[in-house]
Amino acid sequence: MRRRFVVCYDISDPKRLAKVFHKMKGFGDPLQKSVFTCDLSPAEKVMMISAMTDIMNMKEDSIIIIDTGPTTAKRQSLEYIGKPILRQEGSAVIII
Repeated sequence: MRRRFVVCYDISDPKRLAKVFHKMKGFGDPLQKSVFTCDLSPAEKVMMISAMTDIMNMKEDSIIIIDTGPTTAKRQSLEYIGKPILRQEGSAVIII
C-alpha cells in the first residue's frame, strides 16, 4: 500500500543541497524549496532514505519524514493557502 509522506530537509552545504533536491524530484513533488510530498510504497521509502543518506552529512544535515497516511485521489491530508504550488491541486503553502 502506498502512503503519502511530507519530506523536509535542512542541508548545510549548497552542493549537497542541490544533489538532494535533484534526487528528491525522482521521489515526489516539490512543495517549497526544501519540502516535498511523496507517494511511496514501503520499498520506495527505503530507496529514498538510502539515496538521501548517501548524499547527506549525518553530522551537519537533517531530513524529516512525516507520514500523512494512505494516498488518495487528491492530497486531502494536506491543506494549502496562497498561490498554487502544484498545478493540479489549486492552492499552496502547506499546513500540517
